[in-house]
Amino acid sequence: MSALSPTSADDVMCAATMPGSVTRSIEVPRDPIRLFTFTAVLAIGGTERQVFNLRDGLDGTAFQQHLGCFGRFDEQLSVDLSGTPVHVYRIGKLYGVRAMRELLRLSRFLKRERIDILHAYNFYANVFAVPAARLAGVPVVLASCRDTGEYWTERQRFVNRLVCRLADGVIVNAEAIKARLIEEGYPPDQITVVHNGIHCPPLKSAAERRAVRQSLNVPVDGPLIGVVARLARLKGIEYFIDAARAILSRLPDAHFLIVGDTSVDPAYREELKQSTARLGLQDRLTYTGFRLDIPDLLPALTVSVLPSISGEGLSNSLLESMAAGLPVVATNIGGNPEVVVEGVTGVLVPPKNPSELARAICRVVETRGLAERMGRAGRQRVVDHFSNDRMIETTQSLYRELLRRKGRRCGQ
Repeated sequence: MSALSPTSADDVMCAATMPGSVTRSIEVPRDPIRLFTFTAVLAIGGTERQVFNLRDGLDGTAFQQHLGCFGRFDEQLSVDLSGTPVHVYRIGKLYGVRAMRELLRLSRFLKRERIDILHAYNFYANVFAVPAARLAGVPVVLASCRDTGEYWTERQRFVNRLVCRLADGVIVNAEAIKARLIEEGYPPDQITVVHNGIHCPPLKSAAERRAVRQSLNVPVDGPLIGVVARLARLKGIEYFIDAARAILSRLPDAHFLIVGDTSVDPAYREELKQSTARLGLQDRLTYTGFRLDIPDLLPALTVSVLPSISGEGLSNSLLESMAAGLPVVATNIGGNPEVVVEGVTGVLVPPKNPSELARAICRVVETRGLAERMGRAGRQRVVDHFSNDRMIETTQSLYRELLRRKGRRCGQ
């Protein structure tokens, strides 16, 4: 078996000469690129959504895909995984005998299946899968960092930096993350920014938006201001609740919506519910809990809010809101300024500042025509800069370029 110098993604053409015949071209098909993507869990979430979007968008004739994880939660998935092998490596911690056994099991699989690319997503996947891939001799090994990581411990930062040295590159989804990693000592040329990409669905009609509000048992008229995020402390939802009380003094017909998984941090969830009661917002603020139909819910909002206090990379919530034609109000942290153009597609405010948050939301609602103009501009910005096709093409090109540098073997 000989190694072929890669030329392009097309079939390799070679010449064969038979005695008494002219030279003729024979098409020699390339093997598909064997890609193993590893993420901590297969469930609903920003990172997982990008994994699924990429899985569905990669050229099916050029890529043979596998998914790996520590656990899967099919009840939280709105995608069909039947066409992609899923390999589960159940561990309770990243060290110890069981973790090492599972790491070696993954390494053996990668070697046996001659995986060409291992792409790990985020800290836990990086620490587990990158060493396994290196041990297996996988040609291209990629790590990922998808948030700014203020909540990481110093030990986690050290371990992640150590593991990323084993990788051929680190993919991040925001310039803010790249800047943070460079500050921590990562080589700049090792880091590639690939922004999130999302689908841009058709806009909903007024009748459809009213029907969604009716299904949520909220007023069909008046401002509906919402947060779409998991109920985790980094999302700063308590500041949104505090802002809601101030907003009602200026927009007395406003209603508020919090859409997201309430099981992530039960103690935090209860704190939010208590704040809602203390401020007398029980009849004005609706918690929907976990929902799979976010694209259907978003267009019913008047303004989409992201009050995060830290940790944001490139927010799918902001992108999906803008794709739905909504103006957005978000905190000026992480990758949010890379998504929101101040005063054009939305408003950026300081974190942990409910009065500024309330003021910005009221400005968007009260200024004639502003919400509609921002919504149109935001949707166009997603189409121009954050489309799913753009994300897939960028990632696909990166994969192929890295394989070319490694002299990818063909015809195995």
